[in-house]
Amino acid sequence: MNSISPNLNLMIKASEKASKILIRDFGEVEKLQVSLKGPNNFVTNADRKVEKIIIEELEKSKKNFSILTEETGFIKNKDKDNFWIIDPIDGTTNFLNGVPHFCISIALLFEKEIIAGVIYDPIKDEIFYAEKNGGSFLNNKSIRVSKKNNISGCLYGVNFRKNLPENLIIRNTGSAALDLAYVSCGRFDGCFQKNVNLWDIAAGTVLIKEAGGIVDKFDLKKFNKISIKASNERISSDLNKKISIF
Repeated sequence: MNSISPNLNLMIKASEKASKILIRDFGEVEKLQVSLKGPNNFVTNADRKVEKIIIEELEKSKKNFSILTEETGFIKNKDKDNFWIIDPIDGTTNFLNGVPHFCISIALLFEKEIIAGVIYDPIKDEIFYAEKNGGSFLNNKSIRVSKKNNISGCLYGVNFRKNLPENLIIRNTGSAALDLAYVSCGRFDGCFQKNVNLWDIAAGTVLIKEAGGIVDKFDLKKFNKISIKASNERISSDLNKKISIF
């Protein structure tokens, strides 16, 4: 592994440890698909178990950062200005229905800026990570955004269709975090997400920036109903002209 900070190392270890529970529980969810009871309550418990493991691991840093999580909300610790941002299962609907496309997402907001992020897809065993001024990586290999420059020939990860130009090639994968991760490594050329939460996108934004991409600014004090546009640098200007809904 390339040289990384203690904070990012802790985030990676936390996601790896929590992923073991997630993989096991996903196997159980697939079995529950054919039962009358269904997997809803089981998935809620899986979310909470994964979140608990991640929090326990991150708190080993002894820095008393606060914590923002999907399940519990904002947990105030001694340091109220800097905090970990956790989504234990991004792509919950996929997980719920036995679709193997979901991830763990962890970010660190420090001095009013997201400076580190980890997105771990446990089923594909793909771990994306980045920190400010340190580059972006997938399974320890450096990654960059795509170099395409024609917006109509690009592929975009989105969570909506209305008001987008008809000639755009889009995919709604059900995981905003993985959409952003895919932009960072060039699988997607851009990403548009509306009304998402900070924990859905925090880690992905630093991944894209460190991979040479562009992410529109958004209010970090806002935890919900965020809209975001991200892409490689070559198509960013044209997208801003074509898409004005943000």
